[in-house]
Amino acid sequence: MARNRIAIVIADDHAVLRESLTALLQSQPDFQVVGTAANGEEALRLVKQHNPEVLVLDLFMPGADGFEVLRTLERAGSRVASVVLTGSESQNDYVQVVRLGARGLVLKADAPQKLFAAIRAVAEGDLAFSDEIAHSVLNAMVSEQPPVPSSMARLSERERQIAYMVARGMRNRDIAADLTISENTVKRHLQSIFSKTGSRDRLELAVLALAEIGKAA
Repeated sequence: MARNRIAIVIADDHAVLRESLTALLQSQPDFQVVGTAANGEEALRLVKQHNPEVLVLDLFMPGADGFEVLRTLERAGSRVASVVLTGSESQNDYVQVVRLGARGLVLKADAPQKLFAAIRAVAEGDLAFSDEIAHSVLNAMVSEQPPVPSSMARLSERERQIAYMVARGMRNRDIAADLTISENTVKRHLQSIFSKTGSRDRLELAVLALAEIGKAA
């Protein structure tokens, strides 16, 4: 089996949807579904057993729901990238899954191509939220930020520029093209930015940068 395929675990309590999702994702040459789970406990067991790159996760399942799965994975320091696939329209749910470490969110009403794109994005280390969801979630998180001295002040001009691009949802390749530098140079800048700001990932950096922009406005 080709190892360059993205290994995926699917967790949803509806059998028909699990089977349909499996067939749908397996239709993509770069995807490999390595397990399916009907509840949160099975999802956690399969993630531990198969160590997939991506977990496609329903929020509302019997037993341990999607929120508890995310909470457990974060506590365990799991490297799996979770894409929440949900029918929920609750802003509070969106904010909570982001806080619990989900890397992407796709609505069940969205086209399959959005799910494909989200899986590929999170497998590469990017975030995968629609512009509307990303802006509303980030703004909600920024508004809750306590007024502390900004660590953005420690960044060089180029580092600040890149941080703001991350806050706009740009990927490394897009930042590199926009600034006419290599993608590796962008990655080196980001390592320095994470170190200086104390941000653990792109999401925390985006919240920090948006808070800075809000103060300057």
